[in-house]
Parts: sequence; structure tokens; C-alpha cells
Amino acid sequence: MTSLLLSLLLALTAAAAVPPGPAMPGDGVGVRAAVPGAVPGAVRPLPAPLAVVRWWDPPPSPYAAGHRGVDLAAPVGAELRAVGPGRVHHAGQVAGRGVLSLTLPGGLRTTYEPVRPLVAEGEEVAAGQVVAVLTEGAHCPGPCLHWGLLAGDTYLNPLALLPRPTPRLLPTTAAPGPAGV
Repeated sequence: MTSLLLSLLLALTAAAAVPPGPAMPGDGVGVRAAVPGAVPGAVRPLPAPLAVVRWWDPPPSPYAAGHRGVDLAAPVGAELRAVGPGRVHHAGQVAGRGVLSLTLPGGLRTTYEPVRPLVAEGEEVAAGQVVAVLTEGAHCPGPCLHWGLLAGDTYLNPLALLPRPTPRLLPTTAAPGPAGV
């Protein structure tokens, strides 16, 4: 049993040392290494756990169909937080929807919609600060936050901003077996 646990621990350690591979549509995590100027200490825009309704699905070309963000389930009225420190780039209506866009360190820009912004253009925000309230929208079958991330004109997976969860080994709850097993 001990050798099995040690083998598992060594395999997990070796896997953690391998950098993430290329992004696959819908994988939600493959672009972590590709986020330029990642935001240290980034926080979730909504309380944990995040429930992804629709994953990031980048288009094959700039003008092709795709999903340029992630949709997170949340009730109308949910408070949305700044994922990192930055400055409000836009707070207002775009195509009839409330949109909030924040410029983060390293030139990244994150967007939230549909929202009622609680901050004004040009205002400085802190990581974790409540910056908007989720409103009704037609983007998802139920209420959701569409959360996007851009580096220049390139859309990235916003989930890549968040720290990876730490794997933990839990003790077994089974009764101990015979000696030596």
C-alpha cells in the first residue's frame, strides 16, 4: 500500500512539472502558459465554486464563429468582483447590454456582461472589489456572466487568470486490513 501511494505521489509530482500543452477548444485550462503578463493574485469574479455553462471556444480566425469567453452560471443580482487590480476601461452599454471592461496589469483587458457597472470609466479598482451587478441577458438559457479576456486584439481564456487548484491526497476511510497488506 505504501509503495502504491509513493508511486502515485511521484507520478503526480512529475505531471505537475510538465508545462501545459496547447489549448484545445473547450478545455478551459490549456492556455495558462499563453497568458502574457498574467495577473498575480487574481481572484474569481464570482464566489466559488464557479459553474461553467459554456467553455471558451476560440475561433480559428479573427472573424470566424466561436465563443470568445466563458459563461458562468450566477443569479441575477450577483455581485461581480474585479479579478485583479486595474482601471475601468469601459462602463456602459454596448449593443443594448451593460458591459464592464477593466484594463489589468500587463495590458490585459477583462470584460463582464450583462452587468450594471458600479464603477466609472477611468476609476482605479482593486482585486476583489465589487465592480458590477449581474443583470438579465439572453446570452445563456439561464442567468449567466459572460467573462472575457483580451491581450491586444487576441481573445484568451479568462479561466487562465485563476490559480490552479492544489491537488491533495485524502486518507482512506476503509478499515485497516491484515498486517502487511
